[in-house]
Amino acid sequence: MNDPTETIRREQVRKINADPGSREALEDKHGQVWDTAQLQQDFEVTGFAAPYVIARRKADEKQGSLMFQHSPRFYFRFEPAE
Repeated sequence: MNDPTETIRREQVRKINADPGSREALEDKHGQVWDTAQLQQDFEVTGFAAPYVIARRKADEKQGSLMFQHSPRFYFRFEPAE
């Protein structure tokens, strides 16, 4: 299967994980940040393509995407789908 986003996503993964941010640094840059347990409380993950997850926000059923870094694993920058 040909994924036209693979090259771009691989570069994003490399950049994000080359210098992973602390929770505080990610909050300063992106706003709300979730660890894995918090993500599971607030979202239902329906897809995965690093460094993104596709998720449904439980509070309002809104579909969207979040970015994540590998270690420490934090999710951030929820973007609702239009």
